[in-house]
This record gives sequence, C-alpha cells and structure tokens, in this order.
Amino acid sequence: MEKKNILKGVLFVGIGASIYGMLATFVKMSYKDGFTTSEVTTAQFVLGFIGLLILNLIQTKTSKKQLSKPTPKEIRMLMLAGTSMGFTSLFYYIAVQYINVSIAIVLLMQSVWFSVVVESFIAKKFPNARKVIAVIIVLAGTILATNLINMKVELDWHGIFWGVLAAASFTMTMFTSNTIATHLPVLRKSMTMLTGGLIVVMLFLFFAQIGPLHFEGLRLFYLNFTENTQYIRPFDYSIFWTYGFVLALFGTIIPPILFNIGFPKAGLGLGSIISSLELPVSVTMAFVLLKEEVILIQWFGIVLILFAIVLMNLPSKNEVEPAKAYH
Repeated sequence: MEKKNILKGVLFVGIGASIYGMLATFVKMSYKDGFTTSEVTTAQFVLGFIGLLILNLIQTKTSKKQLSKPTPKEIRMLMLAGTSMGFTSLFYYIAVQYINVSIAIVLLMQSVWFSVVVESFIAKKFPNARKVIAVIIVLAGTILATNLINMKVELDWHGIFWGVLAAASFTMTMFTSNTIATHLPVLRKSMTMLTGGLIVVMLFLFFAQIGPLHFEGLRLFYLNFTENTQYIRPFDYSIFWTYGFVLALFGTIIPPILFNIGFPKAGLGLGSIISSLELPVSVTMAFVLLKEEVILIQWFGIVLILFAIVLMNLPSKNEVEPAKAYH
C-alpha cells in the first residue's frame, strides 16, 4: 500500500512538473502575438485566482467534514510567501523576452544551488561535501546548457539579469510554501498564496502599463531598463480569451494542486528529483514549438543539472528522514 502511494505521488509530481515546463513556451508565443508581460501575468493570475476560488467553494460545499481555516496570522504569512510566486512569474516572463526559453529555464534552475546557500546561512553551517559537489556540477552544467563555451554566443544581459532574479524569487517560494500552514487544505492554501502573487502582478500592471500621468517617471524608468516600448499602449483584454485560460491552468491551478498532493506521498527528496522533469520538458517544448536551436552540448549540460538534483536529494545511508527538497 505504501509503494502504491509513493507511485501515485511520483505520478502527480511528474505530471505537474511537465505541465509547468510547458508554460514558458506559451508565454513566448503570446509575446509573438504582441502581448506584454503585464498582460500575460495579469490574465494568468486573475483567471487562476477565479479558478481556485470556484474549486474552493465546491470543496467547502461538498466536504463531509469541516475544513481547517487559516488564522489571520497564517493568512498574512501565506500572502507574503505568495508574493514570491508573483515575482517569479514576472521576472521569468521578462527574461524570456530577451533570451530563449531553453536558456531561461536553465537560469531558473539555479534555484537548486541558491537553496543550498540560503540553507547554509539559516543553519549557520557549511553544506556537506555532496551538496558542494552538486553545486559545482550545476554550475558546470549551466555553462554547457547556455552554450557559454562558444565564444560566438551573445546572451542579452537583460535576460540574464531577470532570469537570475527569477531563480532567487523561486528559491524563496520553495522555502516558504513547504513550511507555512501545512495543515490547511491544498486548495485553500494555494488560493491564499495566489492572492499575494496577484497583488504583486496588479501593482506591476498599474505602474508599468495603466498608471496615471503622475507615475509617468516610474514607468519611463522601467521602459528604459527593459527597452520594451509595448508598455506604452493600453491594456489588451483579448489576452484573457486567447492565452489566459491556458496560462492560468498550466501556471497557477494544476501544477500547485498536483505538487501539494504528490509531494506528501512521494516524499520531498524523491519529489524534488521527479519535479526536475520541468527542465527537459521546457527545453523540448521550446525546441519543437518555437524551433529554438538546442545543440548536443546543451543537452549534455541539462543532463548534468538533472544529475546534480538527484545527487543532492538522495538520502545518505545514515539519514532517517527524507532529504530536503531543493527544487
């Protein structure tokens, strides 16, 4: 029975990671159709929030037992943690404006070693040899996966900057989502966290695209920094019925639910290994649908990063508890 539950957990996490890995390709396609980052993220988070709200209402009405409710303090903590979800999406989506999806996802995966650094600061203890080796492998894999050894390659610094910020924000999401209010039902917790992300996205929309004239200085600063003149035009509401539904399903509804169901069954260590499927799925989608060039040495770098994630999360012989998740 225990093996069956683990298998179910692996399946849920694997499907969730694969779906989330497809997301950046659809974002890139929406950019080609002329939509902006603020339009994409707004549609994703607004429709995602509405979807989770409906699912929460259905669960509350149909549940035979009373569901746990968050305290005011837990609501504040979850919403604060959820802001990192909003920042991750914003930074990641801005990054893919300037660099290929296959490069952006590799930058996002730097959260693997960012987590090791953060944990060492929190624990005030230097990471063990296996984690240090895994970090070195991730860095080596990143150099290969981004094709930096080819001196002819030109990577836009805007994309690198926003991609690294996305990794840092995603690291914060990992450390907070698995530690705050774990007793709450999955749907209720996900919706509360998403509220925090929605606030960040709406503020970004206001300042970047629809803010009144007295915010023009801030908006011009943003435009100069990103070199994206699309933000000057009015908000295009057609994003909601073109890409919005897919982005909400793939980005804010299905993966979080599947992860929250699957991780407790699979365990954090095994779940982290399986969730790294996001990397090859994202690169493959970009290769197939966007026709992005991914050469053999880049695939080898991706394999190295996956190997490092496995190495980092496999429990050692003298560990009783499952290894901590780093993805």
